[in-house]
Amino acid sequence: MRNTFMRSDRRGVWGLALVLVWALALAGCARLPYTTRTIHEDQRVVVAVQRDVQPQTYSHPVQLTSAELTSLLRGFSIREQQRLPLRWFAEEQPPKPLFREDDLHALAPYVAQGFQQVGPNDRVHFEVRNPGFNPVYGRDTIAGWMAVRDPYLYLTIEYFHTQIPVRKSDDYDSNYPLPPPTPKQYILYFEPGRFYATDEKRVPAVEFRQFLKSGEAGAAAPR
Repeated sequence: MRNTFMRSDRRGVWGLALVLVWALALAGCARLPYTTRTIHEDQRVVVAVQRDVQPQTYSHPVQLTSAELTSLLRGFSIREQQRLPLRWFAEEQPPKPLFREDDLHALAPYVAQGFQQVGPNDRVHFEVRNPGFNPVYGRDTIAGWMAVRDPYLYLTIEYFHTQIPVRKSDDYDSNYPLPPPTPKQYILYFEPGRFYATDEKRVPAVEFRQFLKSGEAGAAAPR
């Protein structure tokens, strides 16, 4: 009888542990932003409105023209964040421009539309797609999101020239998913550097209105 009770207790403990694991997993998923509306999608560009489940105070909607966004995005460069000792070698290399000029012309008009349709708890998510190493199986992707909280414009990059699978499942097993790779950590830079600041929470952001008022907003040479 005692062994029966012990086995029953063990089953109860394992059952409770499984419930807790599932609850934590669901809670983790619930914290992820989710897409509420797709602004535009084609083979080259995807722009969507994402809802942040954590309360935000973004200054949305906001009027930014395609030309203004092109000037802002042209100022960004990027490098992948590395751990020591690889960081020492990475810092010897200059950061790379975030977008090519053709990427900017394809992306900026739809981001401008997105900023007109977002609310205070939304952000504008984007993907820029180019042919991958093997275009049949993957795309070379730059992806991230943007938001505005006056006087700052925020930009976060999730993928930078990352090979993202085109298919959702493997050809040999339709039940086997092909998830995108885990987003990496990047360091962003902005030129002119005096417009790249940190907000009250020490989050890097561009003082975009000051930049757009300056004579340098339209003066950057195409790369």
